[in-house]
Amino acid sequence: MAKDKTSPEFKYIVRLANTDLDGNQTMVYALAGVKGVGMRVAQMMTDLLGVPRTRKIGDLSDEEVEELASILDDLSSHIPVWALNRRRDFWTGEDLQLIGADIDMRRREDINRLKMIRSYRGIRHETGQKVRGQRTRSNGRTGLTVGVTRRTARAALRQSQGR
Repeated sequence: MAKDKTSPEFKYIVRLANTDLDGNQTMVYALAGVKGVGMRVAQMMTDLLGVPRTRKIGDLSDEEVEELASILDDLSSHIPVWALNRRRDFWTGEDLQLIGADIDMRRREDINRLKMIRSYRGIRHETGQKVRGQRTRSNGRTGLTVGVTRRTARAALRQSQGR
């Protein structure tokens, strides 16, 4: 029972987790716009709320939006452990679902911890090199590319010598 977009109850912008969501989008696509919520988690949230996945998020009543916000605040207790984005947290050991700015903050903390304990990955992060075992000989170069400058230097040397 979708309402007409021109009805006064339709919300063109729905605010959840400090994110403005487009009211014209369906539930799943709009919820996936929140950082830390993917398509699968959005489908689980929609099913928990008990509304069709194809319903527009702007059609939700204020009570449904508040219930959706409460589900989003305590998402780790509503969805299975395998769907969480931070399992066995280093400091607390809990299984968490992080959303919004918390994701960036925890990532920075993890990288800083690796740097402090001087692990291999931390040192690679510090020096700006590849961290996950990729090749670095020909790819991921920054600044002047060595192979090209050697060739141009040799060509300039040959021209100056008259060869």
